[in-house]
Amino acid sequence: MTAAASIASLIGWLILALAAVGTLYWAVATRVPARFLQEEKPAAARFEAVTLLKPLHGAEPQLEANLASFLRQTHKGPLQMVCGVQRADDPAAQTVRALQARHRGARIDLVIDSTRHGANAKIGNLINMMARAEHDIVVVSDSDMAVEPNYLAQVLAALEAPGVGAVTCLYHGRGDAGFWSRLAAAGPSYQFVVGLVFGKVMGLAEPCMGSTIALRRSTLEAIGEFEAFADVLADDHAMGAAIRAQGLGIAIPPMLLAHASAEQNLGQVWRQELRWAATIRALAPAGYAGSLIGFPLALAMVGCLFHLVPGLCLVAAAFAVRLFTKRVVDRHAAASTAPWWLLPARDAFSLAVFVASYFVRVVDWRGTRLRMEDDGQIVSPAETTSS
Repeated sequence: MTAAASIASLIGWLILALAAVGTLYWAVATRVPARFLQEEKPAAARFEAVTLLKPLHGAEPQLEANLASFLRQTHKGPLQMVCGVQRADDPAAQTVRALQARHRGARIDLVIDSTRHGANAKIGNLINMMARAEHDIVVVSDSDMAVEPNYLAQVLAALEAPGVGAVTCLYHGRGDAGFWSRLAAAGPSYQFVVGLVFGKVMGLAEPCMGSTIALRRSTLEAIGEFEAFADVLADDHAMGAAIRAQGLGIAIPPMLLAHASAEQNLGQVWRQELRWAATIRALAPAGYAGSLIGFPLALAMVGCLFHLVPGLCLVAAAFAVRLFTKRVVDRHAAASTAPWWLLPARDAFSLAVFVASYFVRVVDWRGTRLRMEDDGQIVSPAETTSS
């Protein structure tokens, strides 16, 4: 055997070893959310006054239905929804007006304000919206989330626990725009949520996500309000870190929200996931590197190129475990995010994004290109050129 062949063989065995470790990891990790989500119990109706903040941008296939799900709650206290856009011609504004017309008994405010407060447009939107927020408890949630009627009751119950400064929520994926959106949605369902719960339970992660950040005004003021995060790309992560720095915890109630994916082509899925991946890599480089074992099916398929028979055996084992993951998540989500045959493509796509994320410094965010700085800040390339 030549030296080149020996090196290739060794690389193949290393890849298969990673696939084997990853398969074992998924077999263990999948059981953690299975137990965690079984703890869910119907929460009693709550009476606290709540302001929901919904920063919006552009049209989404199910935007009105997603927003309406936050109004159909068992919550009995005062509820205000503040929706914000930064342009009068944003199609989301018309969606909000339609929502107001269909839910005349609900308090729904629309803020249209183009004032910018930094590179992070979502945070700028929230800063503009806060002038209309009336209640002490503030719940920020991304526009692409949909919830069940007991959502607010469970969030408020978790926020009431001693030592809790904020509440965030897990979510599964839901494809709203055909094949590519279902490929995108399979990521949150069959990769992200399992790894996140495993990390949380094992003390390896302290997540705070845009799906929900519920907190009191006093806590928001203590961390510098939204203005403190105007130039941060991972604003939800940064808010979580600031809350923990106050000596407060972040609770996660045992429920799954629905995250709606609306990508219509491969390019949209690629840009969105590459931004997520590059952001996570910048925030936690060591942990992100270790997440390579999270793609065992894709690694096993690559290993087949070097060692066919052992590779095929690992492909079968990894595929069986990934099917187990799909079954667990689909059961708790009460819906199937994607068909079983999409799992190999989903894992292969995730591995490609993982590799590409190491070569990215500029990301695309809703049509705006932003350069990532080493300290987690973001600026536009134009700003870095002129400075």
